[in-house]
Amino acid sequence: MFNKKTVRDIDVKNKRVLVRVDFNVPLKDNQVGDDTRVRAALPTIEYLMKNGAAVILCSHLGRPKGGPDPKYSLKPVADHLSKLLGKPVAFAEDCIGAVAEQAAAALKPGEVLVLENTRFHPEEEKNDEEMSRQLATLADVYVNDAFGSAHRAHASTEGVTHYKPGVAGFLLEKEIQYLGQAIAQPKRPFVAILGGAKISDKIGVIKNLLAKADHILIGGGMANTFFKAQGYRLGDSLVEDDALETAKELLKVGGNKLHLPVDVVIADKFEADAQSRVVPAGDIQDGWRILDIGPKTVATYAALLKGSGTIVWNGPMGVFEFPKFAEGTYAVAKAVADSGAVSIIGGGESVAAIQQSGLADKITHISTGGGASLEMLEGLTLPGVAALQDR
Repeated sequence: MFNKKTVRDIDVKNKRVLVRVDFNVPLKDNQVGDDTRVRAALPTIEYLMKNGAAVILCSHLGRPKGGPDPKYSLKPVADHLSKLLGKPVAFAEDCIGAVAEQAAAALKPGEVLVLENTRFHPEEEKNDEEMSRQLATLADVYVNDAFGSAHRAHASTEGVTHYKPGVAGFLLEKEIQYLGQAIAQPKRPFVAILGGAKISDKIGVIKNLLAKADHILIGGGMANTFFKAQGYRLGDSLVEDDALETAKELLKVGGNKLHLPVDVVIADKFEADAQSRVVPAGDIQDGWRILDIGPKTVATYAALLKGSGTIVWNGPMGVFEFPKFAEGTYAVAKAVADSGAVSIIGGGESVAAIQQSGLADKITHISTGGGASLEMLEGLTLPGVAALQDR
């Protein structure tokens, strides 16, 4: 299924290897808040160290505005990686130029260096040729293991391959295999669960999956736009009015494949402690808004998930950050975990829901890339993958 070369296919002994990782992690008080993405990169890093490579890691973190910003420094991530590896990790205060070149040159086989945030240079997101070339000069070999950034054609994900042929790391390979397999040859029935606030983010995904999935279960704020397209009263619920025509079209094409909530949890304000009640979908009084799916919907969705062969889930079922309105998302998480299906979860909030519900070990594959996994579900080519050498 995966037709690109990987680190297994090349000799890395005594070579400097530049690895694009996805260390875009939450930081709090200069500490890593959630290290899922750092841990996900360990198999590739440890393999390279064990096989005698000097490992140079580059990544972006956050969205610094056009230049260096200490709150987006990768230094705390380098310190955290050092703890995970149980050995020192060097840090360079730039990702290109003299500082980076000296640090890379000083690196010995088996050692690891983290470069400063690639987005401290605006040229990164412009896929600038000169920045790409400078990154490439740091190493003998380039490896992309950053699935979470593979849908971006940036200097560190795509541009660098014009100067150094690239191969995939283990995480990138695993992500593409699971998501690619789910779409190309799913074990049936194939059920997709799509949530989150907006239809507009997922139009392409819904269109692509309608041709491939047996059922698509809709939740979250995006359900409201489908409701309004059917003429339902929605009170003060969030609706994307400019996506109503699209919603009508999708409902027509979707037929009995597209499932909407039958009951919902409504609240009198958008607050964690709001008054709430369960009502049938479709007649919401003014002053009330939909914040979660209801128990009948959970039961209907759980029945469709039970006995399915493949499940792909992206996006929460309600306003998951308020505990009171997270019940629908947690119940769906449990139904996915209990289904016995090959289950693939992508997108930050769906992943957080699975981890907080303590069910992560029952999921086949938890994706590290929200935008990248959505683009794969949409059937798009990811520039960071396309740029790598074919087998």
